[in-house]
Amino acid sequence: MSDDLILELKGITKIFPGVKALDQVQFQLRRGEVHALMGENGAGKSTFIKVITGVHQAEEGHMYLNGQEVHFKGPKDALEAGIAAVYQHPTTYPELTVTENIFMGHEFKKNGLIQWRAMNQEARKLLDRLDADFKPTEEMGALSVAQQQMVEIAKALSTNAKIIILDEPTAALAANESQRLYRIVDQLRDEGVSIIFISHRMEDMYRVASRVTVFRDAHYIGTYDVDKITTADLIKAMVGREISDMYPKPDVKIGKEVFRFEGMTRTGYFKDVAMTVHAGEIVGVTGLVGAGRTETMEAVCGITKADSGHVYVDGKEIQIRKPSDAMKAGIVLLPENRQTQGLILRWGLGDNVILPIQDELAKGPFKIKNEKKERELSKKYLEEVDTKAVTIFDPASSLSGGNQQKVVVAKALAQDNMKVLIMDEPTKGVDVGAKAEIYAIMGDLAKKGYGILMISSEMPEILGMSDRIYTMCKGRVTGCLDRRDATQELLLEMSMEKGNNEKKEAAE
Repeated sequence: MSDDLILELKGITKIFPGVKALDQVQFQLRRGEVHALMGENGAGKSTFIKVITGVHQAEEGHMYLNGQEVHFKGPKDALEAGIAAVYQHPTTYPELTVTENIFMGHEFKKNGLIQWRAMNQEARKLLDRLDADFKPTEEMGALSVAQQQMVEIAKALSTNAKIIILDEPTAALAANESQRLYRIVDQLRDEGVSIIFISHRMEDMYRVASRVTVFRDAHYIGTYDVDKITTADLIKAMVGREISDMYPKPDVKIGKEVFRFEGMTRTGYFKDVAMTVHAGEIVGVTGLVGAGRTETMEAVCGITKADSGHVYVDGKEIQIRKPSDAMKAGIVLLPENRQTQGLILRWGLGDNVILPIQDELAKGPFKIKNEKKERELSKKYLEEVDTKAVTIFDPASSLSGGNQQKVVVAKALAQDNMKVLIMDEPTKGVDVGAKAEIYAIMGDLAKKGYGILMISSEMPEILGMSDRIYTMCKGRVTGCLDRRDATQELLLEMSMEKGNNEKKEAAE
């Protein structure tokens, strides 16, 4: 083992009943390095991390820490050895304070008594080190996801961790929150901390990592210098095939207006928001955290109640008091959180797909289930979006994130009166191969004449898939650009309060 390596794994194999989750994989981490680990869902990344942190023990292989072979019997062993993990969904205690969460399990004690003052002081130092904007005495449940991640990183630092694993840390973050996380990662690297950064997002890898290792189907594919591998080659390594056009935006003749809302206002959330969508058009909506994008769409669809505003479908105003009113008018929302809002995970795929139309399929005055028709329709729509599953009876929880999103799209297609599809963060948490497939589905829907309103925090997909792009900031629309005029820098400027204030002052 080279002197500059802090961690090395060789020939790691992990077997679960009937499944080889890792097959002779390898990995090297240098001191003070940010090393990205990438691969599609099911590639073995999560299992590999659990082997490193002692959650799982490998059947074969060797792990070396600072040149010495180690065998962790549990997470406590890994933590004591200086290895800590920060997971995508922070495992915190929301009713306890930040300090209590940071020092859970390794509190400062003297004569059997917890030293609260000393712990709060040390917590403050750790938070200052991360440039946190909240106090150690605040309750964890009151913090945003980004702030909770900072607490988890502070917790890792409190154990004097020399290796920190960040598992999909930007998946739930807005663009400005991701930038802040990048700065924290840079700072930790400069302080000599070694970081394994797991992500599906190319921009994460290019921004923070010097090397990237790719897993595919439980196998090690290769390790590459970030500045020497092209995006196309990296995608090919991850998915095993070339994706010639990551953003397959079709040329579609834009038709008549199918959807419009104007004057949408909800005090404290958004004000006087107006947007239009035409047949065959993909309209992007972007903005920083707190912009009010999701809140606006929820009000438009009757999930929450707007104070004022008007909604039009095919030029006719419709009254939306509840979600079913929007669905009957042909407006379908694919929510940001597909697992809690878009699917019933314990249900089969078929039952999820036909849920919105099951009453229409029922026979007779007593509404007897038409199971044959339900199976036929659910199978048809799941095949239409190429859902990868064994049967329509598989529970939704058994699928990858990308395939779960396809089920949500199939559920929308089952509503044959659909005119406009509102997609809130459609590729959030899915791998690069599934992203390309979802983009292709969006293109096919546009060609069929549906209007699509896509909310996204990912600039590449906003620029790659949109015909027009709206920007929002603090509950207001700040601009609308055609795709040919849009750049990432311009969209970011329009999404920021500072940029809009400067424009306002110049106009005055």
